[in-house]
Amino acid sequence: MDTYRALLAIILSMLILLGWQYLFPPPKPVAPVEQTTTSQPAAAPAQTQEQAASMPAAAQVAVNADAREIKVEAPLYKAVFFEQGGGLKSFILKSYRQTRDKNAPSVELITVSNPADLPLAFSLDGGAAKELPLFKAEKTTVNVTQGDSSLLLRAELAGGLRIERKLTFHADNYLIGSTATVTNGGTAPAQLLPALSMSNGPLKAGGASNGLFSGPTVYVNKQLKEIPLKELAQGPALVQGEIGWAGHMDSYFMLTLLPEKSGSGSISISHSGEQNIRTVLSEGPRELVPGASVVFAHEGYFGPKKLSLLKEVGYGLEETINFGWLSPLARPMLWLLNFFHNIFGNYGIAIILLTCAVKGAFWPITHKGMKSMKNMQKIQPKVAKLREKFKDDPVKMNQEMMAMYKTYKVNPLGGCLPMLIQIPFFFALYRVLMAAIELRHAPFLLWINDLSAPDRLMIGFDIPVLHGIPVLTLLMGGTMFLQQKMTPTTADPQQAKMMQMMPVIFTVMFVNFASGLVLYWFVSNLLSILQQQLINRQNTAEAVPH
Repeated sequence: MDTYRALLAIILSMLILLGWQYLFPPPKPVAPVEQTTTSQPAAAPAQTQEQAASMPAAAQVAVNADAREIKVEAPLYKAVFFEQGGGLKSFILKSYRQTRDKNAPSVELITVSNPADLPLAFSLDGGAAKELPLFKAEKTTVNVTQGDSSLLLRAELAGGLRIERKLTFHADNYLIGSTATVTNGGTAPAQLLPALSMSNGPLKAGGASNGLFSGPTVYVNKQLKEIPLKELAQGPALVQGEIGWAGHMDSYFMLTLLPEKSGSGSISISHSGEQNIRTVLSEGPRELVPGASVVFAHEGYFGPKKLSLLKEVGYGLEETINFGWLSPLARPMLWLLNFFHNIFGNYGIAIILLTCAVKGAFWPITHKGMKSMKNMQKIQPKVAKLREKFKDDPVKMNQEMMAMYKTYKVNPLGGCLPMLIQIPFFFALYRVLMAAIELRHAPFLLWINDLSAPDRLMIGFDIPVLHGIPVLTLLMGGTMFLQQKMTPTTADPQQAKMMQMMPVIFTVMFVNFASGLVLYWFVSNLLSILQQQLINRQNTAEAVPH
């Protein structure tokens, strides 16, 4: 069992440091989902996969000199809309800065400038936007102080088509409502392909990379699908079915297009430029007879990936914080993290208390496992004698060993089972600390001023590669070494040498981990050392079996 225990420790270490992508692999390429047919008299059959996939990318249109900017000032953000296409030219989050510097500019979510690419642009040509509607706004400034405020935009198109679009803004969230009423004032039926589109590149929000997915994401048929850029390099992706939303996100922020009501539709996602992603949300082609009107309702969410906010908004947006099968464990931990923060006002203290809570919950079973390992160490001389005595009779050797375990009340699996039981809880906490926007730019104390970034103590001159001393990481490695020295082992010398390398490996690998994760591991090591010390003292007075 000692071999198994050493092997288990190594496997666990590799899972933590190098194997996360194998335990939680990236989603497979999105396969087209057959769109369910709905009876809607005003709608023609939905577009086929070939039609949507072959849609041209938005044209690089010339800026209309008559188009004006409409500025929106809300408690949570500042936005700028552009009359040509009616898209978002700028969206600045007031509560988030690009870097932790107090004088750093606020986070800007819009990374494109072509009018045809702007998020929330509405068109009737399936998002190709070769001829963008020129909307005329009733006013050029909107101040959202409390409740809701709105903005009306009107456009006249060829053939007698008219669009009246109403944008709605809320004082307490990041949602923007878009209702477009299209009227056929001409004499012939009009063929419409209504679409809400959005293009965006990588968000420039700053912060450390934490290995989470960044790029186009859709929520269809109540399932989250993340679409890797390498798949889009092979051609556009089409997703059909019950559309919840389509968006572009990184670790902490997101831009999302939402139909007002979930229903059958399609999302076309294409790749242009180096990393520019274009998303088109369409309900399929429609025919509008003369004198008739039709309303197309959508919303957009532009803001932080904060679980409490997303759950209030609805639409299944909370699924963007993807804990996978660990959600039943991870979400209570995230709630507990915020609970401690609300009391003490410091996320570093919250991480320490959360670690204590998790370790405390497993204290009895871990205590039992450590004690079992200590007892196993005591009877190793007898185990060695039995192995030598019955080396030619494995069956008899196993029988004698089981009898000896029973005599001394030792469970050979006692040291392994507690570790196995805790693995899902560790990964859940690991995932929470990786994904929580709450830790972004959150200070702890002294030199640790951003729990989402690696800890570095600056000493007045640059250190190659490290650019500072990773004090917390070194302390974590030291506690891991001390814990290893205190933990009883029955491994052979070769296995023992392998295990002695683990603190060094962990220290090197944790150098660029977020300091919040390192803090968790450091505190967890301290608690394990305390527990092992208590067990060692308890066993000091016990006689060694003879």
